[in-house]
Amino acid sequence: MSTYVYGIVHDDESLDGLELSGVGREPAPVRFVRARGIAAVVSDAPEGLRAKRRDLTAHQEVLQELTRRRGVLPMRFGVVSQDDDAVTEQLRDKGDHYSALLSRLEGRVEFNVKAVYVEEEVLKALLRDDRALRERNESLRRSGGGTPAERMAFGERVARALEERKGRDAATVVRPLTEHAERVATGPLVDDCLTNTSFLLPWKGREEFLRRAATVQRETDAYMDVRVNGPMPPYSFVEPPRN
Repeated sequence: MSTYVYGIVHDDESLDGLELSGVGREPAPVRFVRARGIAAVVSDAPEGLRAKRRDLTAHQEVLQELTRRRGVLPMRFGVVSQDDDAVTEQLRDKGDHYSALLSRLEGRVEFNVKAVYVEEEVLKALLRDDRALRERNESLRRSGGGTPAERMAFGERVARALEERKGRDAATVVRPLTEHAERVATGPLVDDCLTNTSFLLPWKGREEFLRRAATVQRETDAYMDVRVNGPMPPYSFVEPPRN
């Protein structure tokens, strides 16, 4: 049977007392494949595995429990190996890399922060802060909206001004949070977000980070929606081994 892989941890006797349930319609018991002082966290891979909420949640819960107890190199959902022997071979071949990375991530967690504009509110803020745009908007309103060409030209000016503003507003969110992080990773700007940034910090620093994030949320909630996800395993800071 194929082997489903959740992540990699340092091997020690405390693993033997852990009772974790993994993915599958009937949750598979989690076990550990050991080699070179590290252990892969695995279970039997169910047939026809899909990214269903049940299995996504099970995958995340295994990693969250390990994160609370120790350092872990988390794998994204859906990593399946041929069998336990193939996992053992990978650990033996890349053990130095995994051990070093585990040591760097020991006791660390990740927070992901995304920010998106509240469309109507950011336009109000843009007109409030840009005198030329505000005066042009008022002029068009007094003239009944202006000609189609004038409205189009104004819309293009607003779009350019908004694009220029995005970098400044993203920095307003990211800069104060970076002060509380050991490392920062930037992700793709999905779903029209201004920033998609992950922060690595010690577990003991999570409360201070959340307090600072709450302050950023309050300061920007008039025109931005700042979403904080975490603490979670440090997915964004796991470096793949070199071939």
